[in-house]
Amino acid sequence: MEMRRSFDLGAEDEEFLTTYERPWETIIDGSHWVLIHDFTVPKGYNHEKVTAAIRIEAGYPNAQLDMVYFYPPLKRIDGQPIGCSDAQQQLDGKIYQRWSRHRTAANPWKIGFDNLGTHIFLIEEWLEREFEKCPAR
Repeated sequence: MEMRRSFDLGAEDEEFLTTYERPWETIIDGSHWVLIHDFTVPKGYNHEKVTAAIRIEAGYPNAQLDMVYFYPPLKRIDGQPIGCSDAQQQLDGKIYQRWSRHRTAANPWKIGFDNLGTHIFLIEEWLEREFEKCPAR
């Protein structure tokens, strides 16, 4: 499958995605999006790999990146609910699951430091931390 590049990311973000070693695309579907395919999900979810979609906000990199969208939708295999993940987003002909996760005053977006790579690391942390909020049975 050929990876679409509907818009250019900055050199720092493209370099990160190259070293991240997962197929990725940039698309425009109402907003600008980065799709990361074969995104590895920790054990405990119903899928081992998904596509993670990140909306590139107007004004980025000075404007923060926020949330993540997964296709196919994730569920915990222990049946515990995943908070703030019920909303859906039509994107690229599929229905993505929105994980409403945000930075806090204790972990604000730092202009000149934070970027797509730090946001992806935060997404990985959200996936792991889900089991700390409500441990698997």
